[in-house]
Amino acid sequence: MTGYAVVIPTLVRDTLADCLAALVSATGPKPEEIVLVDDRPEPDSDALERPLSVLGELRERTLVIHSGGRGPAAARNTGARAVTAPWIAFLDDDVQVGPHWCDQLAQDLEEAGPETGGVQGVIAVPLPGERRPTDWERGTAGLAQARWITADMAFRAEVLKQVGGFDERFRRAFREDADLALRVLDAGWRIRQGRRTTRHPVRPADRWVSLRAQRGNADDALMRRLHGPDWWHRALAPRGRLRRHATITAAGLGACVLAVAGRRRGAAVAALGWAAGTGEFAWARIAPGPRTRHEVNTMLATSVLIPPAATWHWVSGLWRHRGAACWREVAP
Repeated sequence: MTGYAVVIPTLVRDTLADCLAALVSATGPKPEEIVLVDDRPEPDSDALERPLSVLGELRERTLVIHSGGRGPAAARNTGARAVTAPWIAFLDDDVQVGPHWCDQLAQDLEEAGPETGGVQGVIAVPLPGERRPTDWERGTAGLAQARWITADMAFRAEVLKQVGGFDERFRRAFREDADLALRVLDAGWRIRQGRRTTRHPVRPADRWVSLRAQRGNADDALMRRLHGPDWWHRALAPRGRLRRHATITAAGLGACVLAVAGRRRGAAVAALGWAAGTGEFAWARIAPGPRTRHEVNTMLATSVLIPPAATWHWVSGLWRHRGAACWREVAP
């Protein structure tokens, strides 16, 4: 049997106990090592007591370490350096592995040929059956089709060392998995789809979560610097609406500038373009949803704010990472 370790970066959210309980309950050979990487800037050991209590006998092979609040990429690197197993299965702290996960993972790893550097799990996102999903729920459901998602992803330890692990410039749980996978593929390894399944519930979120998510555009800018403008195609990632957001933002800014300059007709045309673009964006988010008053109001408010926020984060990301070289140019 191929030995493996499990590394879980965590902010010690309420979901961690359920994550560990599912791992304990899964049938099959248990991990040789479990590493919980506490990525809170100021760790509090008391908060870990309940999650650790569900581990039972696995508590003896569990290590808790701290990574200083530097983000999930750095946390995973910290955890990977602490294990000795030939394979490392990364899980997020808000997932629940399936009832036969350990058996299925062992089979995935046994079937991995020598050219296989990583094996991805199957992610399932449960959605409400009694109503249409909200915008946030639909966004989370997209994780089920995401490639190389580290919510459940196993890599050979030697592969991680060869490519330098996760790029710690990715401070959020976004694009760090695609960046690593592209480097693994460029190094000549394969990444295959496994058969094990993991459940990824939709976590509760406030109405502004979609606005905060626009910070990911800065990570997209870093991906462009590292992997070139065609990285979207290589990663099979959705292209998104950034170009439309930039156009809407430009129309809004143009309307303001023209109005200040006293050019009323031009300002009106620009304002009309901004309103049309914003309205189309809002309806695209409202139409497939439950259309409750709260959801509609949320979509209207955030649809006004998202285009300039997305544009700002993209431009600031390009500036912040302007010195980042294509990874192939600096690869060992």
